[in-house]
Amino acid sequence: MKTDGTFMLPSASSTIAGEVDSLFYFIFYTAAILFVLVIGVMVYFVIRYKKKDNDDNLTSSVDHNNILEIAWTLIPAILVMVVFFWGFKIYMKMNVIPSQAMEIKVTAQKWFWSFDYPEGINVTNELTVPVNTPVKLLMSSQDVLHSFFVPSFRTKMDVLPNRYSMLWFEATETGEFDLFCTEYCGLSHSEMIGKVIVVTQEEYDLWVEKESVIDESIPLDVLGKDLFKKKACYTCHSLDGTRLVGPTLKEIFGSEVRHTDGTTAIVDENYIRESLLEPHAKIVEGYSPVMPTFQGQLKDREIDGLSAFIKSLK
Repeated sequence: MKTDGTFMLPSASSTIAGEVDSLFYFIFYTAAILFVLVIGVMVYFVIRYKKKDNDDNLTSSVDHNNILEIAWTLIPAILVMVVFFWGFKIYMKMNVIPSQAMEIKVTAQKWFWSFDYPEGINVTNELTVPVNTPVKLLMSSQDVLHSFFVPSFRTKMDVLPNRYSMLWFEATETGEFDLFCTEYCGLSHSEMIGKVIVVTQEEYDLWVEKESVIDESIPLDVLGKDLFKKKACYTCHSLDGTRLVGPTLKEIFGSEVRHTDGTTAIVDENYIRESLLEPHAKIVEGYSPVMPTFQGQLKDREIDGLSAFIKSLK
């Protein structure tokens, strides 16, 4: 994460971030000046017109001042109009997506982000993009309301089920930037954290080439362990026996599990495959049907890798 921001704001690392910050600081310092001015005048009046023991004078009959009344009406009105038109200009820039922007499909679900690239790549919780390139995100949710927020880019948009929402950004520097869900979405909401990784165009092209091919030399259990982390399986399934949203995976392979419909089954390779592709076909007793499907997100070797990793948890 970039750490070269200010006391109140993280690093400004997109084309729109500087403009958002300028408006923020204008509002902040204007409010601070007016606060000090108002409090200062109040304190002065309290001291200046404090009633003295021997003061029997009546209160002044003056009940208004036209110049003051016009001033404290006109000045705030001008400030409000300045903020409105300034903010509207920034709003339009944030919502008019450049026609040449590269498009990435974003899917939010409890409790991770999934990114689908035009090249057929699917990645979880890590959005890799080239620097100085407009990026359009076409976003939807598979379950509940989420919110996509990258503080360093000053971009935030709700992600809703059954419809698309869109935002765009253009990163101005390379590095890793935090991605948060900022709409409460259930038990593991606080763990729905990802990264936006900004690289050069040459590095991005190499990344696309690498991600498009699965390294067959990686042992299946190692591949599965890596996928367990990449696909954020840890947000629902523990490896040490702890009960989370889903059943623990410790020593589950080869064991018998009971389902909500009263049936039982032995956890083997076929059971794991079905749980990944059709997670609601069999629901383990005592748990809710909240696991998302990985249909279309995992290749056969990746499914084999996850099975091998789960098999090794003894």
